[in-house]
Amino acid sequence: MTSHPDITVASIIEQDGRFLMVEEIASGLRVINQPAGHLERGETLQQAAVRETLEETAWNIHAESVVGVYLWQNPANGRSFLRITFAGRCVAHEPWRGLDEGICSALWMSRDEIVRQASHLRSPMVLRCLDDYLRGQRYPLEMLRYIDSPEHARLAQMTAV
Repeated sequence: MTSHPDITVASIIEQDGRFLMVEEIASGLRVINQPAGHLERGETLQQAAVRETLEETAWNIHAESVVGVYLWQNPANGRSFLRITFAGRCVAHEPWRGLDEGICSALWMSRDEIVRQASHLRSPMVLRCLDDYLRGQRYPLEMLRYIDSPEHARLAQMTAV
């Protein structure tokens, strides 16, 4: 088992008091989650959130702010997840797109409907992120820093011994 957390992104998209959610199969169970997934090599966190949302819901979004950064350790298997959650808005729907493997459907749900499904949420982060969003917690995208300078790469090589 690795001690390093999985880096994940999630999107909170609200439209008319309802939130874009996904119903998916995880560990053999049908669960509810925000559109979310893993950061891929070469992506920014924001790009990953936009890509994951499109792949899981067929909605193109524009990420506008960061809701929060969350660290959770799954007590069932000890895996840790570092989740960066974005707030955004829908730009365009592409209903002809197929959804990612494991995704059963994209849903628009009210907070009350999500709470009624509490025992089926993928993790406690789902409701915590949503409630932080509803409390107005937002940080500018500029808080995210990407270090890719040649000097940084040289220093990283020197310290990776």
